[in-house]
Parts: sequence; structure tokens; C-alpha cells
Amino acid sequence: MSDRFFLTEPPIGGRAFLLGDEARHCSRVLRAKEGDTIRVFDGRGTEWLASITALARDTVTVALAEPLATESGPRVQLTLAVALPKGERQKWLVEKLTELGTARLVPLVTERGVAEATEGARARLERGVIEACKQCGRNTLMEIAAPATLGQLAARHPTSLRLIAHPGGMPLCDQPIASPGDEMQEIVAAVGPEGGFHPEELALAAAAGFRPVSLGSHILRIETAAIAVASWKTLSLTSS
Repeated sequence: MSDRFFLTEPPIGGRAFLLGDEARHCSRVLRAKEGDTIRVFDGRGTEWLASITALARDTVTVALAEPLATESGPRVQLTLAVALPKGERQKWLVEKLTELGTARLVPLVTERGVAEATEGARARLERGVIEACKQCGRNTLMEIAAPATLGQLAARHPTSLRLIAHPGGMPLCDQPIASPGDEMQEIVAAVGPEGGFHPEELALAAAAGFRPVSLGSHILRIETAAIAVASWKTLSLTSS
């Protein structure tokens, strides 16, 4: 059985529990049995092989072996603040940003935004992160942060390198990124709605230290622009 399962609660004394949807998927969909071996991860960086010791309706109890892997935090953390698109495009956005190692997704509140990050919407995004981690092998969850305006974003991340996707800025590929010997760095990048940022928002961003960066000559959809930024960060570090 190759499926990976997320632990919503930390292990205790070498024992852990699959709860809710994770338990039901294991016991009812995959029809796991006592003695089967699965993989579990805690969303904080650690993965284990685990043996199923008991199955109940909404709980699966497992005994943990030694950790298989422990992910350390990335040297350069990317926070992407995105004016969320509508509907299923949000799910696709979360899946790809998780796969690319983005540390945090902030629903960006803008004048021309079309989707509101309600509590229910954020819960769906968080579930999407878990599913993407299970599929791609990532052991740390991408955080779905509270919504923020550009001003609030700058206040939350006062020491970060701040970028804003906007035509006419420096090409993103020419934007320097940390070198191998540099200390931990955080990049905060803002991607606006399909109608673009309001002029007042751009003025606020400039005053808050956001550098405008261009993502090319074509008009990109929200999720395409966000994935372009996440890919730039990942590929720049891989090649450095």
C-alpha cells in the first residue's frame, strides 16, 4: 500500500492516529487491514513508515517505525500573496504552489478582486494543500494565511524582499535571489487580480518597498502568474 496519510495530531510515544477523512480513506476506500504498512507525515517535515494496529469507523491507529525523512525549512522561503481566482482555479493554484515548495499563500485583498477568502474557502484551500502534499511527497504543509491587503502584508513581513507583479518592472528572471552562502531569506511576492492593481494600490506598494517585476510580454491569468513566480524561485535556487 503506497498511499501517504496526513496526521492531524502529533504522534505520542510511537503511536499515531488517522482521523476523519484520512481514516475513512484508509479503511473504507483502500480497505486496509491490521498489519498493513502505510506512510504517514505530520505536515511539519517528518515522514514515517507505520503499521496499522487497529481500525474503527473514523479512527485508524498506527505504530510508527523510525522516521524515514525529516525536511528542513527552505533557505529561501516564498510567501505568495494572490488575489484569488474563482472556483476550481483556486484548487489548481494550491496544488501547483504546494508542489513547487511555496511556504505560504496569502489571499490578497484588492480593489478589483473577484473571490473572497471566507473561512469555508480557506478550509477548502487547506484541504487542497494536504492532498497535494500526499501526492507529491512534500512533508511540510504550505500555510494558508489570513487574508491581507498590500499594506497589511508589508507590516507582517517587515524584513522580506518584496516583489509585485506588474508590467514594466524588471524582468523577474533578472531579479537577484539568495546565493548558496547567504543566510535565510524571505521573499514576499504579490500577484493582483485579472483587472490589475488599482493605481492607489500600486502607489501604496511602492511606498511599502515592493519592487515591480515583469512576468513577460503576455497577459497571464492569476494562477499562471503565481506559478511563474514560484517556478522562478525554485529554479533559481536549484541552479545556484
